[in-house]
Amino acid sequence: MGTTLERNKNRTRPKKAAGRKNRRRRDQKKRLIALGMDEKVVAQMNSRDVLTALKHPKKVEAAAAAKDS
Repeated sequence: MGTTLERNKNRTRPKKAAGRKNRRRRDQKKRLIALGMDEKVVAQMNSRDVLTALKHPKKVEAAAAAKDS
């Protein structure tokens, strides 16, 4: 017979870590900057706005291109 942890995999599920979350948020902001958004604008965005913007990268690129020209 196995132990409880061998039978119940839900008890060994990894916990969410703050460092990993912050790394994901930082990487997402870098992606927006790479798409052409202004760094100051991205710095003021909250995490939900960043995720919403990343759902439509072509719109972000088009808006950044229109702003530059």
